[in-house]
Amino acid sequence: MPAPHEMTAVELRDELAAGRLGAEEVTTHYLQRIEELNPALGAFLTPTPELAVAEARAADARRARGEKLGMLHGMPLAHKDLTDVAGVRTTMGSAALKPWTADTDGPLPAVLRRAGAISLGKTQVPEFGLSSYSENLVGPPARNPRDLRLSPGGSSGGSAAAVAAGLIPFAPGTDGGGSVRIPAAATGLVGLKPNRGRVPSGSAQQDLGQFVVAGPLARTAADAGLLLDAMVAGPNHRATSAPPSTDGFLAAAQRAEGTFRIGVSTLSPFESRLEIRLDPEALQALDAGSAALTAAGHDLVDTDLRYDERYPDAFEAVWTAFLATAVLEPGAESELTGIAASKRQRALGRSAADLVTAIDILRTFETDTIRQFGAYDMILTPSLGMTPRPIGWYTDGGGEEDYVRQCLYSPFTSMVNVCGLPAISVPVYNTEAGLPMGIQLIGRPGAEADLLAVAAQLGY
Repeated sequence: MPAPHEMTAVELRDELAAGRLGAEEVTTHYLQRIEELNPALGAFLTPTPELAVAEARAADARRARGEKLGMLHGMPLAHKDLTDVAGVRTTMGSAALKPWTADTDGPLPAVLRRAGAISLGKTQVPEFGLSSYSENLVGPPARNPRDLRLSPGGSSGGSAAAVAAGLIPFAPGTDGGGSVRIPAAATGLVGLKPNRGRVPSGSAQQDLGQFVVAGPLARTAADAGLLLDAMVAGPNHRATSAPPSTDGFLAAAQRAEGTFRIGVSTLSPFESRLEIRLDPEALQALDAGSAALTAAGHDLVDTDLRYDERYPDAFEAVWTAFLATAVLEPGAESELTGIAASKRQRALGRSAADLVTAIDILRTFETDTIRQFGAYDMILTPSLGMTPRPIGWYTDGGGEEDYVRQCLYSPFTSMVNVCGLPAISVPVYNTEAGLPMGIQLIGRPGAEADLLAVAAQLGY
């Protein structure tokens, strides 16, 4: 039998479900890998070995008593340090806040715990989840397993690094502007951003712009489907939701059925403010993905899309609005990272009317963009505009330059959050330096199953 970290998550789930592997055995295996590999990788900010082993023993005891087991019985994972896990400190990646230890799980960890998953700790994030890299003033930066000099992206960068390095089989992430898809692309994973309202505990109906959703990071489409099936099983207290899947997302990935009309685009809504120049490797990945999709029977066609030129300013205003209401103790602002400090000052200077105007622009953008996308079953873009960036690349030019560099690095992701659509990043190309590059597929409303099926057709 292969080692647990050599199995897919679906294979590991099957071994645990059949009792051929025990939860404590699997948990101990991954904890040993974290102990050995994490010091160089920085993926985990707070490993929790004692809590994890106790949970694993309790899972084995439930099996011994013949109790009904959850769909993720004994499966290790980890949570971003932006969410509360009972008994574990939360930092939000910020030195400007005092860490706290929650008495109860946040909504998403609670759903996954009920499914039988075992948390091995908290993973590294940028401050407040604000950035497309995972560096902060709280702990060492998360590093890319493909090249430790490079970033794994963000804000789910620590989680992506952990999955890519085999420290956990898969991980839940959150995505408010690309924070699942960006690190997936940078580390060679499948990263799925679900439709707004799909995951009850991460539905994009809490934040001002309705951007942030929870979604899976995994090595295969089937693994992502398995985790998504568990994520959507939580209680739903929202009036608006994506329609339920008919027979599950894992099943859709395993069937890998369907051929689709796919519109190809390299247009970014940031082009009205920035000169978007795609690295040759990004275009090579797009070509490789296009060839693979065509070989799989899909109809790829050129697009003639148009985006509202007001998008960049409106997105920035709404994306950073929460910084104006962040409660900091006197003097704590000096402990903010450069981008958080800069964006907080800009957010504090905006009026309510400014925010209302920005939200109106984005809602119009959503309507117009979905209408244009409706001529196709899916839209294909590069996942990223550049190859994975070096540690420190974003932060060496100040807060405003930091944000510009993020937009240049990931010019195609945030618009999907604004529109509430599902999208997936799939690795399709390796550069001469051995770095992964991916494509992004944007689906119709509620079409996560189709996206997973296509990713599986491409061999993931």
